[in-house]
Amino acid sequence: MPATDPYTVRLAPGVYAYVQPDGGWCLNNAGFISDGESTLLVDTAATEQRARLLREAILTAGVPLPRTLVNTHHHGDHTYGNGVFVPEAVVIGHDSCRGEQIAAGHQLHLMWPGTDFGDIRITAPTVTYNDRLTVWVGETEVRVIHPGAAHTIGDSVVHLPERGIVFTGDLIFQGGTPFVPMGSLSGSLRALELLRSLDATVVVPGHGPVTDPSAYDATESYLRYVTELAQEGHTKGLSPLEAARQADLGEFARLRESERLVANLHRAYAELDGEPEGSPLDPVAVFTDMAVMNGGVPVACHA
Repeated sequence: MPATDPYTVRLAPGVYAYVQPDGGWCLNNAGFISDGESTLLVDTAATEQRARLLREAILTAGVPLPRTLVNTHHHGDHTYGNGVFVPEAVVIGHDSCRGEQIAAGHQLHLMWPGTDFGDIRITAPTVTYNDRLTVWVGETEVRVIHPGAAHTIGDSVVHLPERGIVFTGDLIFQGGTPFVPMGSLSGSLRALELLRSLDATVVVPGHGPVTDPSAYDATESYLRYVTELAQEGHTKGLSPLEAARQADLGEFARLRESERLVANLHRAYAELDGEPEGSPLDPVAVFTDMAVMNGGVPVACHA
């Protein structure tokens, strides 16, 4: 059985990834960059307890608690723990990340009412940007880049150009199924081209172990598979659920959360119907169909 305890990986002097195995629902990654005097944190965690474990890991690394916190997108597994780090830290995110986080509220509580999330205060970014933003941690340049609608409409990539390191947020699920119903299928493919252009050799995904740029090719293969499946099913007049249930996942069956296929087909169908990228889908329809794909059992939060 795989280990399930969170662990910290030192990627370079003063640069760390914080990994929560096995990267399934609600088990996201975070990271932090420090020069010994100031620290920037990338994302938090889904529960108060897990956010406090992240806080302890930062202190254990011998660096100060963060003054700056960047959210890669609004989902609660990456943002619910923000309150553990404010007011000492200023929260940064894309313009849409702030609005989406406020609109979502305690959304994870509604999806997984049996999970003990702890004392969660919705703490949205107070500093927002539109396209690109540069933050300095000592002499380390940290570029925060919006890839357009991809996993969500408010994604951010955190790139350390001089270190060859990128924190992708949920543009990449290493070992897990990509998830685009709240963003864009075509936009996710464009986002991969952006990631490739950064020439980072170390890739910290939103979920799963630290990896390398080969993750881009693996993600692209899956997204193109979804594109072809959607085109075929849409032409035949199949619903997203019908198309998903008839699909042969092949090599992608090994990925965690394979039930996400039907959610991704909902997004692909919307784009085939001419809906704008990132336009809202019916969350009840999407998650109900995922439950059907999951053997009639709602997907589970593992936090």
